[in-house]
Amino acid sequence: MRGDDDGSVTPRKPGSVLVLGEALCDLVIDVDGSVTSALGGAPYNTARALGRLCVPTEFASPISTDRFGELLAASLTDAGVDIARAARTEAPTTLAAATLSVDGSASYRFYVEGTSILDVTPIEVGDGPVAAMTGGLALALPKVARSIESLLDSGLPLFLDVNCRPALIDDRSAFLDRVHRFAARSDLVKISDEDARWMADPDTGTGGAVEQIVDELLNLGARAVVVTAGGDSVLVATASGRAQVEVPAVEVVDTIGAGDAFDAGLIAYWIRAGADREALGHLELLTSAVGAGVAVSAMVCGRRGADPPRLSQLADELWP
Repeated sequence: MRGDDDGSVTPRKPGSVLVLGEALCDLVIDVDGSVTSALGGAPYNTARALGRLCVPTEFASPISTDRFGELLAASLTDAGVDIARAARTEAPTTLAAATLSVDGSASYRFYVEGTSILDVTPIEVGDGPVAAMTGGLALALPKVARSIESLLDSGLPLFLDVNCRPALIDDRSAFLDRVHRFAARSDLVKISDEDARWMADPDTGTGGAVEQIVDELLNLGARAVVVTAGGDSVLVATASGRAQVEVPAVEVVDTIGAGDAFDAGLIAYWIRAGADREALGHLELLTSAVGAGVAVSAMVCGRRGADPPRLSQLADELWP
């Protein structure tokens, strides 16, 4: 199973994508002050979206036994995600207050002390998965990051979504060190333009932040870096070149879970192509995978909360 010189790939037997990170409940505060609850957490959203896209997926991070936790577990199971290794904890479900603005974008505040996200033990990767994905609060919280460090020596292709959460980061330098350590062993790193501006050297200025961070991540060893920018085009960068993937105009309900759905669409394309880690360095295949991520993300933006589409709701032509 390899990426060929022309960008084509030889198929391999499908296996599961191992997803590690937070499963929480979003309390969505609308512009009119109304509050609704929604299942969430960036890796959780990605796992559920992968399941709905018919990609064999395993979610192996803690889920509470409280009512929110039961809903989280049931929704993963309904999507076809394997949760056999997701430890059930009596700690209450982690909460995130997601405040919507008039354009549908969301800002977050997290409540983590004493909650399920911190009830972690070191994960054993095992021999079933063919790829792994993590990011989000798993990088922001040192205890969680330590529990999943086995990913770095697993030999699995690793997809990392940095997904900075400044409200949770007490030590910026230590956080960046964790990001760099994980990125150095990752095959694809996704950031947003907002992530790049927060991560960049303050002397760089906002205009050069994306270029600075992309170069840093590639130099650390990532095969590819993908930068999303809301409704603007997505930057795809590898050692061999760079490309832009256009984002269609959509009527935005809210952007909750859009980036997570993007991750799922990209990974689903990569899996369906039978690709391996070498293929992530092929710009042509990667831009096609990003196009799938954009399409899945666009559907989520048109829905309330993180509600990823099922495979049957997407055009067959989207996939290899």
